[in-house]
Amino acid sequence: MSVDYPSLAATIASLTEGETDEVALMATVACEVHHADDRFDWTGFYRVTGPEMLKIGPYQGGHGCLVIPFSRGVCGAAARSGEIQIVPDVDAFPGHIACASSTRSEIVLPVFGPGGRLVGVFDIDSDQPDAFTETDGAALAEILASVFGRG
Repeated sequence: MSVDYPSLAATIASLTEGETDEVALMATVACEVHHADDRFDWTGFYRVTGPEMLKIGPYQGGHGCLVIPFSRGVCGAAARSGEIQIVPDVDAFPGHIACASSTRSEIVLPVFGPGGRLVGVFDIDSDQPDAFTETDGAALAEILASVFGRG
C-alpha cells in the first residue's frame, strides 16, 4: 500500500482548519498519518519542552520513549540538524534509541511553527526495513508545514 498524499493532505487540512492548538494539531496529524499506510507501525510527535529536550507528544501505536535529548537518537538528530532523517536500518544508526524492539526503519521530520520556531519532531517507525523514501519525506514535510507553519 502506498499513501495517497494529496488526499491525506486534503483530509488533514479540512480537519485542522482554524485550529491553532499545537497538541490538538499533533493528535490529528498523528492519527490520520498513522492510518494512511500499513508501513507505519508507530506514528507520533516529540515536543520541544526545554533546552535541547524532546518529550513525547500525541502518538498512535505502542508506548514511545518519554524523553529524548537532542544529543541522542534519530529524533535528536532531526531536532539538532533541522533536517529530515531517513533511516533504512535502525540497527545501523549510531546511537539509535530502541523504544520498540519491532522497529526496523524510521523517518523523522523536524516540525517548525510560525517564525521558524522548532516545535518538535514527527517520528514514524516501521516494522519493515527500508520502508521510507525521499517521496515520503517531501510529502510529509509539506503536510507539516501547511499545518504548523500557519502562524
